[in-house]
Amino acid sequence: MSQQLFREVSPEAPELQPILSGLFGEYAQRYGDYFSSKQEVEQTEWYLPPQGLFLVLEQDNEIIAMGAYKPFDSETAEMKRIWTRSDLRRQGLALVVLNELERRARRAGYRKAFLTTGFRQPEAVRLYAGHGYLPLFDLSGDLERYGQPPHDGRLRFTKVINVFSNEKSAEERV
Repeated sequence: MSQQLFREVSPEAPELQPILSGLFGEYAQRYGDYFSSKQEVEQTEWYLPPQGLFLVLEQDNEIIAMGAYKPFDSETAEMKRIWTRSDLRRQGLALVVLNELERRARRAGYRKAFLTTGFRQPEAVRLYAGHGYLPLFDLSGDLERYGQPPHDGRLRFTKVINVFSNEKSAEERV
């Protein structure tokens, strides 16, 4: 059986390009140019420790999933780029990545997590809502309405990831 391992990488690492291309290709397929005028200019340093992180999940030396976080504010990590290779979906890999991001964000001192997904990503909405993320929008009805004015297409979620700021993780207690 193949072992899965996390590895921290720079968001500019050349080996990320195929999986990032897959992510942005999927966004283009789902949304066309919907978000093109609202695109945030990202900076590499946002995703570098100690305040940020970019992770890949590898199996047999191949990147199979990824995720990142960057500071949203002093106590909140913004989860980004959570994505699984399309041929490996529905195996729980996105949740594995999300859990690892939360664990590392807690260790970095964050108490909350914030994230957004798009109105045409119902599987992401189910993942986040099903794992303790509080939607900051109405989950009932057709999510497509969030792609129409006055909405901006982004579905926002938040979660408390560290109730006690002095709490130690299981690995720190040993």
